[in-house]
Amino acid sequence: MTARIISLLADLYKIQDLESKDVYQGKATGLFRYKKMSPKVGDIVEYEKLPDGQIYITKIHERFNDLVRPAITNIDQAIVVMSVLEPTFNDNLLDRFLTILEFNNIEPIILFSKWDLLTEADSINKIFEYYKGLGYKCLKVSTKMESLDNLELIDLIKDKVSVLTGQSGVGKSSILNALFPNLDLKTNEISKALGRGKHTTRHVELLSLAGGLIADTPGFGTMDFTGFEEIDIMHSFREFFEYSKSCKYNGCLHIKEPNCKVKEMKDANLILETRYTNYLQFIDECKKLRKW
Repeated sequence: MTARIISLLADLYKIQDLESKDVYQGKATGLFRYKKMSPKVGDIVEYEKLPDGQIYITKIHERFNDLVRPAITNIDQAIVVMSVLEPTFNDNLLDRFLTILEFNNIEPIILFSKWDLLTEADSINKIFEYYKGLGYKCLKVSTKMESLDNLELIDLIKDKVSVLTGQSGVGKSSILNALFPNLDLKTNEISKALGRGKHTTRHVELLSLAGGLIADTPGFGTMDFTGFEEIDIMHSFREFFEYSKSCKYNGCLHIKEPNCKVKEMKDANLILETRYTNYLQFIDECKKLRKW
């Protein structure tokens, strides 16, 4: 019988049968310890139900992606929640999320949250339209305004396995509670003294919502570029990858190379200055990690 792991607490796994949708709680067999591997939330697994009613996971199917922190697998899309205010919008963090997600073949959806707090939205609108122009699904959401894109978000969740992530304090749990009031996920008021929120989500769990599964996680604990090559960073910046086809040199990294189309487009203000600055920082971080 085949199921998906939807939560893990200590050594107990909660699994949902893929056909019946029944939910069971069970343990992994000792075979996994021998193989030095552990089932994770999101895994598609085979399980057995013993005559005494106990459930044991016996096999893990091949994963098509596998994140470390949060510890979750087989994700179709990541809903990245970025606050436009309280805390202020963080372009570096957004680009970092996008780079890591692109590398792991996870489709990002960008939620610009707390839109109702803005008094002047011109600069944020420019950023919103830029990322939308790159092909990313971008939504303006709020826990208080039904006229934004909240309902569209519900449609995007259907038939998908999604991970909800973003900067602490941006209102991830609040957004889920607004869309699905019966959830009653724990939320905290933002800590204005620190300029960031307190983590309210303690473990990874897949919730059945709107015909799909969505994980409310503690966030990405590992946000560096371990395992990346510089070319991976470049390929993860969608517009850079497209413009690079017109660069003079194959493998151009758009730093000091002559006749570089990416730098040309940046100088013409067709690439956001913050995107290029973040790109250079990520390339530098990647180089330093490789030296270590």
